[in-house]
Amino acid sequence: MGSKATLAVVIALLGLSVSQQIGTKIPEVHPKLTTFKCTKTGGCKAQNTSVVLDIDWRLVSAVGGNGICKEPGPGGLNKTLCPDAVACGHNCALEGVNYTAMGVHTNNADSLTLNMYVGDLAVSPRVYLLDSSGKNYEDLRLVNGEFAFDVDMSNLPCGMNGALYLSEMSMTGARSDLNSAGASMGTGYCDAQCPTGYTWNNGVANLNSTGACCSEMDLWEANSAATKYTPHVCTTPGPYTCSGKECSVDGVCSHTGCGFNAYAQGIKNFYAKGGTVDTSKPFTVVTQFISADNTSISDLVEIRQLYVQGGKVIHSPQAVSGKGNSLTDAFCANSTAFATRGGIKLMGESLKRGMVLIFSIWNADDGFMGWLDQGNNGPCNATEGDPKNIKANTPGTSVTFSNIKWGDIDTTYM
Repeated sequence: MGSKATLAVVIALLGLSVSQQIGTKIPEVHPKLTTFKCTKTGGCKAQNTSVVLDIDWRLVSAVGGNGICKEPGPGGLNKTLCPDAVACGHNCALEGVNYTAMGVHTNNADSLTLNMYVGDLAVSPRVYLLDSSGKNYEDLRLVNGEFAFDVDMSNLPCGMNGALYLSEMSMTGARSDLNSAGASMGTGYCDAQCPTGYTWNNGVANLNSTGACCSEMDLWEANSAATKYTPHVCTTPGPYTCSGKECSVDGVCSHTGCGFNAYAQGIKNFYAKGGTVDTSKPFTVVTQFISADNTSISDLVEIRQLYVQGGKVIHSPQAVSGKGNSLTDAFCANSTAFATRGGIKLMGESLKRGMVLIFSIWNADDGFMGWLDQGNNGPCNATEGDPKNIKANTPGTSVTFSNIKWGDIDTTYM
């Protein structure tokens, strides 16, 4: 019997009404973020969507008292209130957040700005797109479709990552008997790195350092100096709780994926301040998911990206190697971990089942984001991306996403 089933039996035997509850001390108000769904016949229609901050950024309070189960951000659970997952669900409640204080700003229209720092605090927010109900995540299914957004990267220096990506999370945020809060409070995160360090897994106290795995489509990982888009696949569909070797680079997911970075492909001035895509100014990014027979039910065979700036459509450059300018199985043949786990076709299966849209901003003490913007990947030097230097030199670093659209091919930007 699995751990979730065991917990359910315990709940039934004890007659408890327990779940990861919604608190009453700090109200939760989801910032509105209008998005657009586009078709060839009907044009682009506004969607009444909003965003929600991840569970790990929240205060978790004691039910009916003044105790605290967990402070926001890093740190463990109160072992007295949370000796096990069932007790934690019974004793603790997720509180709302002050989104401005967490570096999240919307104009109650179609624009979202994320700040890395608020005062001296590195907030590094991660938010998810909710559907019109505000209870579940928006369900994006993009095979034979495209996704577009405007972005301002001008305030993101070397070492920063303003990311927009898809993960095959549960649309309810893994709402269950142990997690009644669900997506409305930002639960259920997973990605292809199978992270094991989070306090919660599917909204339930993660007391055994299990990992949260799922396929991931990085539509955009970038700063003003470099950019990369990357699919990562997992051999297990949907959110999967891993342990031990399953969570590692040799486990169920392709940690490195197969990515396209123009700088790494030999085109050094394509994406740069003053480049072909001028990152000192806003631009539009469009990612298209091409199927074998131009239907949404056939196999995904290609992922390609283009840009629009100053009224001009700019296609991704051809790789100097001759491998092309988009992601295909041929392009990804040398990405062994990605190819052997199912490659582009398997990414398509996740996109058919539905994925959740995620926005984040972050930097890293480990490696200073060198995989994105140093050496063969970009023009940044070995120390520019040190978070200490970023905070000292660019404390107001931020990214702004706006005009978010998805739908039929060639409907979101033309």
